[in-house]
This record gives sequence, structure tokens and C-alpha cells, in this order.
Amino acid sequence: MLKKRIIICLDVKDGRTTKGVKFQNNIDIGDPVEMAAEYYRQGVDELVFYDIMASARGRGPILELISKVASQVFIPFCVGGGIGTIDDIRSTILAGAEKVSLNSQAVKNPNLITEGARVFGNQSIVLGMDVRSDNSKPSGYGTTINGGRVDTGLDALEWAKKCVKLGAGEIVLNSMDADGTKNGYDIELTKLISENVSVPVIASGGGGTPQHLAQVLTEGKADAALIATMVHSKKYTVDGIKKELGAMGVPVRTQGES
Repeated sequence: MLKKRIIICLDVKDGRTTKGVKFQNNIDIGDPVEMAAEYYRQGVDELVFYDIMASARGRGPILELISKVASQVFIPFCVGGGIGTIDDIRSTILAGAEKVSLNSQAVKNPNLITEGARVFGNQSIVLGMDVRSDNSKPSGYGTTINGGRVDTGLDALEWAKKCVKLGAGEIVLNSMDADGTKNGYDIELTKLISENVSVPVIASGGGGTPQHLAQVLTEGKADAALIATMVHSKKYTVDGIKKELGAMGVPVRTQGES
């Protein structure tokens, strides 16, 4: 079994890290630059930085802040939010990101995935999906954009498969029903997408204990687990989580391992 990755998400609003539950009632929890440096020290495998208001406000990424975060971490770094053109992708990568996450902008302009993959490589283009249960959809799940505020009408499974064909090299799959609850990931959703696409799937939304990560990485067949609240609260550290996962038989990377 390939070693599983632990990824930390920093949701950023107005230059500060924020956290909410199901995308609501967000509170300020710190400086993203300082937090990135601390999580890198703890041994996180990758970092994801989402500007959660960029698309809704119709602006591009905050390059200065991205550059500051990138200067603190020497691991893969993915940036999402407001990336709507090839020039946005280029400037984000030049600011220090290895990958860009396309979510709202991918729905509005799917060709951006194809063009981004052609210019920068599939490995640099990540599809971000904010998904909630929707019994009217064939898969039982629908997709949303603009931080969960707009229903796209798209079936989650069909959208994931389409975007992989277009050139997305990875998927961050966020369950809005579970987001921030710390009650566990949506295993059914994660397994559904993981079994039907040929690219790595990162499970997001609901991680509250190492047992939750172990479950989604094994039963859910995710390649990586994204966490936020459980480390932002300082209840857990990355190295502590990895030790617990290792003890449960889940293969994880050790610090400094590529």
C-alpha cells in the first residue's frame, strides 16, 4: 500500500486564517504564515491554502501572502481561491505554489483545467469539490461553488470524472455536510469518487480524531486526508497523528521523507 499523506488546510479570509462549521460562523484563529511554519515543523506532508472569499468577491489570489507562506514551507503547497485564468495560475506558481486548486472557476470555465494542465502539467492542477448530499442526483451528491453558497446543479461523480478527463491530476473532495463537525469523514462519498477516478483523492471535511483519518484512508480509499480543526484547536499535532496512524497499521510518511 502506498504511504498516505496528511495535509493541513488553511482557510484564509482577509489575510487571516479562519475556521467555521459547514462554511458558516467563521472565526479568526491566527496568522497563516506563522501557522504554516509551525505545521511544517510538525511534519505535515502538504499544505493547502484557500482564499475562501476570492471567488465570491470576484478577485484573484493574494500573491504577497502566498509568497510569505511559501517561504516558510519546503513541502508541496497548493493554493485555491480566485484563480480564474492561465495568468492567475502562472502568477500563483511563481509566488511559490506547486499546485493550484480550481473549484468555482473550473465550473465557470472547464477549459481552464485543460489549458492549465497543458501549460503547467496535470500534477499542478487540482480539482476542488465542495459536495453535499442531494438525493435528486444520480450519485446522491451534488456540487456547490462560491464557498458553498451556490448550487451548480452538477452531479458530484459525473463532475469528478469529467474534470479528470479534462486534465485534473488530483481531487480535493470536501464534504460540506461533515465540514468542521469533527464527527468523521463521509466515507461513502470518498469511496465513491476514489473508486471511479484514476487520480489521487484527498478526503476533506469532518476529521476529528486519528481514527477518523484511519477510516477514510482505508475504508474510504482516499490517498490523503486533509485536516484543519483538529490541529488548529491544538488538541492534536501532526507528528502525534502520524504515530497513532502508524500504530493502527496505516502507512504514513515520516518527517523528511518524500
